[in-house]
Amino acid sequence: MFRRNAFPADRIRKKVMAETIKGLVERITFSSEEDGYSVLKVKVPGRKGLVTAVGNFASVTPGEVLVMEGEWSDHARFGEQFKVERYETSVPATEAGIVKYLGSGLIRGIGPKMAQRIVARFGEQTLDVIEHEIERLLEVEGIGPNRVERIRKAWDDQKDIRDLMVFLRGHGVSSAYATRIFKHYGKGALDVVRNNPYRLAMDVSGIGFITADKIAGNLGFAPDSPLRGEAGILYVIQQGMDGGHVCLPFQRLVEDSVKLLDIPPQIIEDALQRLAADRRVVIEDLSVEVAESFGDHRAVYLRGYHLAEVQACRRLIFLQSYGRLQKKIDPEAALQQLRNKLPVKLAPLQEDAVRRTLTDKVVVITGGPGTGKTTLIRAVLTIYRHMGARVCLAAPTGRAAKRLSDATRHVAGTVHRLLEFSPQTGGFQKNEQQPLSADLVIVDEASMLDVLLLHHLLKAVPGHATFVLVGDVDQLPSVGPGNVLRDVIDSGGFPVVRLTEIFRQARKSRIVTNAHLIQQGRFPLIKADPDELQDFYFIEKEDPEAAVQVIIRLCTERIPARFGFDPMEDIQVLSPMQKGAAGVQRLNAALQEALNPKGKSVERNGRIYRVGDRVMQIRNNYDKEVFNGDMGRVRKIDLEEQELVVEMDRRPVTYDFSDLDELVPAYAISIHKAQGSEYPAVVIPLLTQHYVMLQRNLLYTAVTRARKLVIVVGTVRALSIAVRNEKMHRRHTLFKERLRGMLQSGCF
Repeated sequence: MFRRNAFPADRIRKKVMAETIKGLVERITFSSEEDGYSVLKVKVPGRKGLVTAVGNFASVTPGEVLVMEGEWSDHARFGEQFKVERYETSVPATEAGIVKYLGSGLIRGIGPKMAQRIVARFGEQTLDVIEHEIERLLEVEGIGPNRVERIRKAWDDQKDIRDLMVFLRGHGVSSAYATRIFKHYGKGALDVVRNNPYRLAMDVSGIGFITADKIAGNLGFAPDSPLRGEAGILYVIQQGMDGGHVCLPFQRLVEDSVKLLDIPPQIIEDALQRLAADRRVVIEDLSVEVAESFGDHRAVYLRGYHLAEVQACRRLIFLQSYGRLQKKIDPEAALQQLRNKLPVKLAPLQEDAVRRTLTDKVVVITGGPGTGKTTLIRAVLTIYRHMGARVCLAAPTGRAAKRLSDATRHVAGTVHRLLEFSPQTGGFQKNEQQPLSADLVIVDEASMLDVLLLHHLLKAVPGHATFVLVGDVDQLPSVGPGNVLRDVIDSGGFPVVRLTEIFRQARKSRIVTNAHLIQQGRFPLIKADPDELQDFYFIEKEDPEAAVQVIIRLCTERIPARFGFDPMEDIQVLSPMQKGAAGVQRLNAALQEALNPKGKSVERNGRIYRVGDRVMQIRNNYDKEVFNGDMGRVRKIDLEEQELVVEMDRRPVTYDFSDLDELVPAYAISIHKAQGSEYPAVVIPLLTQHYVMLQRNLLYTAVTRARKLVIVVGTVRALSIAVRNEKMHRRHTLFKERLRGMLQSGCF
């Protein structure tokens, strides 16, 4: 049966004639995840060279034979193309076609070399052998019983995945997620999609409500279906959480859901009540006072996040009120001993912070760059070590934890590793029943803590321990939901020490000076002496493309030549936005081509991954123990096993090719993703096209990511806009109000 495809008319300049051609797919040069539009290179008998075929294809693999019905055309830029309107596929019949088909990555365990060996043994009968006599693969050198079983399973799975792909494409939906859907549901995937496609939005990473709704609509689900109403509400809540909200005002949620689904508000409110009855959401009534600041008299949470917010508040207050296990300490005597041991003299505010960690159970220490936060942590550790206390140091990211460990000479780890996540149970092993073995718990870079991670951490902190949060409250808030550090400070319920003095050594740095000027809303110092090495530079470029070219030269030539930094290890480009001419995506493509253009590679999800590439994890993967924002280097690509190995935090992490949507190139990353990390050198594009993101705390965060060098490339106007704009995106959370209420009432 032919499959019919629709094409955007503007892709083709001139139509020529309609006909049917048959050919072998040599390679796929482009494929869109959104609509399946693909560009194929096809070998057609009787025609010189490869034919370019374009169209919407449900699922095509190199080596397959296509019978295509369509029209020849001349594309304004790419020349002669065959525009495919309908096509049918068949497995290849020639040995060359079978080698290409099997070696394309279709079957895990068979790469290009293994495909050649198999076809050399079985010739044109290869596919029949795999289908009906797969045990005969044992006749091929390098294939044992275990590999035969893996190939058998992959071959069977691939047939199911192909059916799923065809089904999705037949209902007007991209087949790009078919492998992920199948991986989650197994052989029952097609039944799940048919019976309740909205489950995909809730169960399968990367598939949102819009995709699921499109499938449901094509399957005949009514616009006012209860399943659609519930799924739409959950999608709106999740979108809010992606923006940092822990909850949403009831009325805003209803309005946004109505706008999304185009159905009456009453249906939405009924769906909300069902979700609440099923304990999937919590609808909380607010007091008059809280409702006034929140903007609604009801707040709606996903149930897990409501629990996290409530329990984190209770646990903080519990820790503050719990007595110390250690004997009573004389703070002044301890400070005097400390003065005799430390090689540097502590400032009065630093001594006050140390004193607080000896007299209070929950302490917050905040300050900007150069104010001595690390020196303070070392001082606190010195006292507690002298007492023989057990200490746990942690930070939200691997880079921050390593920096903390190097600075303090004390073992530090990520919060996730500290809590010992177990893939077997799907939870953290450290909790109320099995608390941390610690008398002191210090968390650095606390501005990165979201409410869910704080909840799990506090559950594991023993009641007698001192809990210290250290961070810069003027940085961007966490990537995840909540604004924990600021809310704890603003609640007024816990001792807070604000370090404000910039130490003499730090005052020599323009990075530190300019960071504080930016934080105060003052324009940074950008004039530089060309003959003198400095650590902060501004290069004015108005045109985004010109800015990109300057950034490439800086990273590949100018910075390494003048400052000696390794472009692959030491230099990080930080952009305010993902898209645009000077956005993360464009910069990554350009920098990858400039810094790592050759070597073994694989293309997935519209991205090229090469051995040696810098990459970043973009979602938490507890099974692999890698988390959102972790960065590493691609060390190996195995086309036979369809695996890619990344070195992260000095350990290898293996990814199936089907999991590569979790990894993105990281030559350039967003400023938000750089939170908690530091780099020797940072390059920041800052242009007026970034207008929507130009905020003071964004620029401040970017500048403070650098240890030794900052170069801003852009316009004075964009820099001025960012410095003046102190408005912060409001996050809907009741953490601060809840803390205040519990402290005032004494009920927690």
